[in-house]
Amino acid sequence: MSLPLSASWPGHLLDLAQWDALPEDTSRQIELAEGVLQVAPKPILLHQRIVMRLAARLDDAADGRWEAFPGVEIVIEDAPAATVRAPDVVLVRPDISVTVPRWTASEVLAAIEVLSPGSRRLDRIVKLHEYADAGIPTYLVVDPGPPVELTEFELVDGAYRQVALHRGAAELRLGVTLDLDALT
Repeated sequence: MSLPLSASWPGHLLDLAQWDALPEDTSRQIELAEGVLQVAPKPILLHQRIVMRLAARLDDAADGRWEAFPGVEIVIEDAPAATVRAPDVVLVRPDISVTVPRWTASEVLAAIEVLSPGSRRLDRIVKLHEYADAGIPTYLVVDPGPPVELTEFELVDGAYRQVALHRGAAELRLGVTLDLDALT
């Protein structure tokens, strides 16, 4: 998507079809929240390193239970004012189609966000509630620190409950052990 810097465009709330019709823009990170474009600068290199290493380690440890994908879109709400998010990493069942442009939240086993200076509130508060409302069973938030911390949330009765705060070696409820310091 190559978007003008004018605040007046597109000037209305977007649905999923209108979102799809926007031109591609790889210079920024763009999500759709209740029909409104949210634009952020591309993440810094440390953020990208953590995402790459985290996705690789989770994919390697999956034992056929899931596949890990970085930066793919998921539809949180397909409504006249749609919400489409692009978590830093998502885990999906290995038998799910990879030929679709994006997945629905019901197809996602876990969403993982790595905090950046401009995303801390969005990732810790807004997305926490959006992903829970959408029914994503597990939400992980990585704070690059130092020290690197991983907060693990589990969906219980429609809301996330924090089940662990990890530093160093993280033994996740997903059955995976991660060396958090090795992510940076």
